[in-house]
Amino acid sequence: MKQRLIEFTVLITMMSFLGLANLVAQKAEVFSPRKLLDLEQVRDVAISPDENYVAYTVSVPRSFSDSPGSDYRELHLYNLQTDEVRKLVAGKEVVSSIGWTPDSRAVTFRSRMDDVKHTQVFSIAPDSSKAGVLFEFPRSVRQYEFANNNTVIFTATDSLSEDASDFKERGFNIEIYEEEWPHISMYSVNLNTGEFKKLTSGQTVYDFVVSPDGKIAAASIAPKNLTDYMYMFKDIYTVDLETGQTEMMVDIAGKLGKLAWSPDGKKLAFQAASSQKDAVDGSLFVMDIPNSKSFDELKNYVADKELSVIDVAWKDENTVLYAAEEGVDIVLSEQKTGSNKRKKLIDPGQVIFSGFDVSENLVALPGNTPDHPSELFVYNFKDKSLNRKTHHNEWLNNVELAKQEMFEYEARDGMKIQGVLLYPLNFDEEKRYPLITYIHGGPEAAVQNGWTTRYSTWGQVAAARDYFVFMPNYRASSGRGIDFTMAGFGDLVGTEYNDVLDGIDALIDKGYVDSAKVGIGGGSYGGYFSAWSATRHTEKFAASVVFVGVSDQVSKRFTTDIPYEDYYVHWGFWTHEDWKSVYDASPVKYAHQSETPTLILHGTADPRVHPSQGLELYRALKLHSKAPVRLIWYENEGHGNRINLNQYDYLVRTMDWFDYYLKSDNPKDQMPAKYPDFEF
Repeated sequence: MKQRLIEFTVLITMMSFLGLANLVAQKAEVFSPRKLLDLEQVRDVAISPDENYVAYTVSVPRSFSDSPGSDYRELHLYNLQTDEVRKLVAGKEVVSSIGWTPDSRAVTFRSRMDDVKHTQVFSIAPDSSKAGVLFEFPRSVRQYEFANNNTVIFTATDSLSEDASDFKERGFNIEIYEEEWPHISMYSVNLNTGEFKKLTSGQTVYDFVVSPDGKIAAASIAPKNLTDYMYMFKDIYTVDLETGQTEMMVDIAGKLGKLAWSPDGKKLAFQAASSQKDAVDGSLFVMDIPNSKSFDELKNYVADKELSVIDVAWKDENTVLYAAEEGVDIVLSEQKTGSNKRKKLIDPGQVIFSGFDVSENLVALPGNTPDHPSELFVYNFKDKSLNRKTHHNEWLNNVELAKQEMFEYEARDGMKIQGVLLYPLNFDEEKRYPLITYIHGGPEAAVQNGWTTRYSTWGQVAAARDYFVFMPNYRASSGRGIDFTMAGFGDLVGTEYNDVLDGIDALIDKGYVDSAKVGIGGGSYGGYFSAWSATRHTEKFAASVVFVGVSDQVSKRFTTDIPYEDYYVHWGFWTHEDWKSVYDASPVKYAHQSETPTLILHGTADPRVHPSQGLELYRALKLHSKAPVRLIWYENEGHGNRINLNQYDYLVRTMDWFDYYLKSDNPKDQMPAKYPDFEF
């Protein structure tokens, strides 16, 4: 008996060991660049009015065997009664702007499926397998909303002028820059008769929300359809949905974000910047309808809070719901109108999300964490529960992910700065590691402590190669209140940049990072910081990746599509008023002293940071620096890469650059291969 007991114990021990070994073997995979293009992610959500369903879209990466392009986007349906999921629209389609008919009988969405010539509004019943066009309009529909069961309000871009159309028909392929931008107009359509009515003219409607009684719309309107006007010159108007009469409700001082009617139609909540100089539309305002107050007289509900509002809705006629960036977290709160106190519903550290949909009892949102990209989550007001409803990437269970956490440090002036830190997958406290410093764009943006692995941010791809990845939310970022954002005003690459250096030094002082193996990279403003690091502070950086970045502030300010935004919320003065300060903040000024190998990547159709910025930096470094430099043009890409092959090229190519200069013993006066070894 004793012998059998011993044999049984040995058997159990062996089985346990084998089970553990099997688990380790299952987790032996690491996050390679190729895996990033297998990730499915929940994007938009919409709760049915009867609360039986949540419709949501899922981005599905395009296969390399398919023609190059952006991700597909499917329409899925979650049954809240049975927990079942149906794919309503799948395959090689792109679905956006999802909603519901007022009677909950159908999901609505925009698409160009079924070979329609322009983007139209479609509908599909929850139990159907075929979507149909809700109404046919001769141009693409940009935004839509039901006023009642039979009436849809929508916007569409006006046709080109007769002269412009005539020129194109004659074969002239010209553009009269910033003079042939047609307005975005508002229309109504009667679904019973198919009759259209144009409601606005001579103005551009960038956003709108229909009042609960379906009689008027609150709209964000600007006098021109130009990007700068979309950023800086929108005001809130009412549009009578019967007559088209338009009246200004309030003259907004600066940037304007989302609008939301109270359920009784007596109040309007909206996001906006606190002032014209504020770079973030992260403040929250509520005004009575009709409104008799100027913008300066309206109450800013978050003026005393270290946060930036990113979405707003109503829980009931007296309670506003808002989601906000708060440091590296996202928090959902409710607040009574007139009150200074709020109640947190979704606390920091639970889930990261960029927007939400609300019904009487539920909030639905696409949420992510450090362990997974966005999935469908549902919050219940009654039991205060937050539950994950979908699992789109089960294969991630077999992939080892590196540790990720909020990292807080003290800047040189004593200010506490936060960021996100990924550890090397095989972290050993006794070793020092190479560092990739990722700089977010904006600078009015922030990195959250959620899923940080994207084609342009590296995340788990770099951690799997045993890098630290540091993502600082330097001053001028969003998420810490108005004063924190305003710290960068008129002081580009001053205090805001010092925050980055101080974070790197903190990691070196902790014994985590090898000071001789520090790299930096980012896009847009992050590309600007990376170019600044490779030139003005070259002694601190062993490699730099500059993506759609600014290199010459003098020429950038005259070639960008947002010169007024640049002036009002970043500089505060024009170049001719102090050109020397503008040039002093330009990386090309210091290119002659660079000893940092620099990889420059830029889209040839970038309207925000003109591709000449990449060329200027390349030419200055090529002529005068002491280190290798390479320039990659992405043909027809804009301010960031949309095409799957270009995203993959960026990820693999930039990781090769960092590996070559931060990890290998290869000659540092040479460069890695021009054409990476892609894994298809």
